[in-house]
Amino acid sequence: MTNTTTAAQGYVPDPRNEDVLVWVNGALVPKAQATVSVFDAGFGFGDGVWEGLRLVRGRILQREAHLDRLFEGARSIAIDIPQGRAGINAAIDGVLAANGMQDGAHLRLMVTRGIKATANQDPRFILAGPTVVITAEYKTPRPEARARGLSLFTSTFRTSGPDVFDLHLNSHSRLNLIQALIQAINAGADEALMLDPRGFVASCNSTNFFVVRKGEVWTSTSAYSFKGITQAALIAAARAAGITVRETDMTLAQVYSAEESFVTGTLGGVTPVTKIDGRVIGSGIPGPLTARLRALYEAAVYPPG
Repeated sequence: MTNTTTAAQGYVPDPRNEDVLVWVNGALVPKAQATVSVFDAGFGFGDGVWEGLRLVRGRILQREAHLDRLFEGARSIAIDIPQGRAGINAAIDGVLAANGMQDGAHLRLMVTRGIKATANQDPRFILAGPTVVITAEYKTPRPEARARGLSLFTSTFRTSGPDVFDLHLNSHSRLNLIQALIQAINAGADEALMLDPRGFVASCNSTNFFVVRKGEVWTSTSAYSFKGITQAALIAAARAAGITVRETDMTLAQVYSAEESFVTGTLGGVTPVTKIDGRVIGSGIPGPLTARLRALYEAAVYPPG
């Protein structure tokens, strides 16, 4: 694995992850034996939805909001998750218990349309019900990213509207976002900043994007970007503390001249951004309002401890 010290999705390696158990269609199997068919619709066509969850001090953060998004996404593409909400909740608890996890874990719930009779797009060729997989790994965000801040690069790949590819849907197909990230990595950055089809700033390839301008917090509308659960929680916590938050169109010029910048996501929470397209943002170090917002977010969603 190449250097991921400050990647937005980077984490501290943990040897315990070599022996974790994975939940595959109701069975707990060792990581090395956790497989799906090569004829699975998710493997062949990215036909499915997923959700990421974070375990902190015995609690899944914003659990119900994540499950709402998972089931809504599945319904929107005509997948009926056979376990139902109660069954998925039981499976989450079961995989955590089987792995002895109490803190510092990241889970990924993956639902595909299932195994097909042949490799084609047509959903009528499904042989049986959906494939459901839950992975749970120990993942602590790398402290270097929070201490130094991320570097972003503005990709030539754009986000899309719901008429092309609805980013509110957590689809397994992420190729456009991965292409943007590859550009950013090749440019020496940690994450890609992406514009919407009109040229306004939308989001990063895996996180929601914010700037601080004149003491106000700005983030994009959700028309062409993820409807982030961490993003929504931070906005609510900021507004409750009397901080002005604007969900608005913003240009790259406004981003470059911002006082601070940061991104939000399930794994990293709130992570500072200190450089975009080679330009230093603000003072070039994580800003004070970013630190305050991270504290407000954690106070709002973390369990006591």
